Amino acid sequence: MSLSPTDPLDVARPPFEGRVGFIGTGKMATALAKGLIDSGFVSPHDVLGSDVASEARRAFTDATGARTTDENAEILTSDVVFLAVKPQHMPGLLEGLAGDVRRDTLLVSVAAGVPISTYTKALGKDVRIVRVMPNTPCLVGAGASGYSQGGGATAADGDLVRTMLETVGIAVAVSESLLDAVTGLSGSGPAYVYQIIEALSDGGVRVGLPRNIATQLAAQTLLGAAKMVLETGEHPGTLKDAVTSPGGTTIAALHELERGGLRAVLMNAVYAATERSRELGR
Repeated sequence: MSLSPTDPLDVARPPFEGRVGFIGTGKMATALAKGLIDSGFVSPHDVLGSDVASEARRAFTDATGARTTDENAEILTSDVVFLAVKPQHMPGLLEGLAGDVRRDTLLVSVAAGVPISTYTKALGKDVRIVRVMPNTPCLVGAGASGYSQGGGATAADGDLVRTMLETVGIAVAVSESLLDAVTGLSGSGPAYVYQIIEALSDGGVRVGLPRNIATQLAAQTLLGAAKMVLETGEHPGTLKDAVTSPGGTTIAALHELERGGLRAVLMNAVYAATERSRELGR
């Protein structure tokens, strides 16, 4: 298999010369597998998933066209293996995998709060492991993920994982100590945004808009504003000022947001989620 860095997102990637396995075929695993297949990075023939739940296996196959099994041992023949079980099930899974993971297999964990040390303790200090914190917008190809490599994982392993994650959004490399912060910001962040969209929709209804129109306008407004930040490279404050006329409607609204402490509340939310992630990791 090839572990060399890949081309930028706007350049066609060569197919991955290897097999990709998923232990756990829930929604996140399905989203990642679908992204890899739809982008042409890997063919459905070279993807295999395992799960104890037949419904999850069926949904994985329906979405990706890839095969599934109920035997984890078969997944370990893959070149890259995503560990996509719930955090509370990871210790039992690792106990079952101990002694069977090949030295040339790259493991990628998407289990929140499970430190790299857990994997190296169970599987050996030289195990090639990359820990990933994705978020649910991966399901629609707009994810924001952080990742950190450990054990015997190389820089090329990190590049490969970044490329895989970029099939369903963006990915940034961080030290493992910052993955809890990634959890607090982008991991839990979609829930904050859903509340904001709901609140904006409620505001639209209050001033007379039908609910469906209010929600559509609110969601599209957040989407458009986010694209402006990402595509222009401008500071959010600069873009805010461009919308804010002296004595106009926007500055009146911003004054109310400041009086309500919106920025402080959002900052506190990120902090609270980060601290909770740290607690779970202990």
